[in-house]
Amino acid sequence: MSVSKTSTSEKASARSVLTTKNIAKIAILSAIATVLMLFEFPLPFAPSFYKFDFSEIAVLLGAFAMGPVAGALIEAVKIVLNLLFNGTITMGVGELANFLIGSALCVPAAIIYKHHKTKKNAIIGMAVGTVCMAVAGAVLNYFVLIPAYVTLANFPLDAILQMGAAVNPAINSLGTLIIFSVVPFNLFKGAVISVITGVLYKHVSPLLHR
Repeated sequence: MSVSKTSTSEKASARSVLTTKNIAKIAILSAIATVLMLFEFPLPFAPSFYKFDFSEIAVLLGAFAMGPVAGALIEAVKIVLNLLFNGTITMGVGELANFLIGSALCVPAAIIYKHHKTKKNAIIGMAVGTVCMAVAGAVLNYFVLIPAYVTLANFPLDAILQMGAAVNPAINSLGTLIIFSVVPFNLFKGAVISVITGVLYKHVSPLLHR
C-alpha cells in the first residue's frame, strides 16, 4: 500500500510540473541556458578543457520557481539543444558531465527550497547544492568521466595530466587533478552561480510564477 501511495504521489508531482504554462517556461529557460552555455571560458586554476559557463543560472531559477523535476528537465533539454546546434567534441562525455554535475547543484537546492520557500532556505539550498556539485564532480570525474573520455576518445591520461600540470605543478596524478582542479572549479562555479541566482531571483520571480 505504501509503495502504491508513493507511486501515485510521484505521478501527481510530475503532472503538476508538466502543465502547459510550466512546459512553456521550461522551454524558454532551456533556450536561455543553451545560449548562456555558448559563452564559456577556462579558469586559471583548471586545465582549459574545464570551461566555466553561466547556464546553470537559468536552470536554478527554473528549479526554484517550478521545483527540482523542472530543474532537471531544463538541464536535460539544454544539453539536447546544445548537442543539436553545436555537436560534441568530447564524444558526449562533456555533455554528460554538464548534465550530471549541473543537476547535482540545482536539484538538491530546489528540494530544500521547495519545503520552505524562504530566503534563508534558498541560501542553505544553494550552499548544499554547491557542496553536492563539488562532491559529484570529484567522484564522477575520477571514476566515470575522465576514464570514459580516455577510452572513447583514445586520449591518453598522461596528456590530460600534463594539461593540469601546466596550470598547477602539483598535479601529477588523476587524484591530484581532482583535488587541485576539479573540486575548486566546481566550488567556485557553484558559489558564483548561487550568488547571481540569489540576486536575480527576486526580480524575475514574478515572471516565473505567472
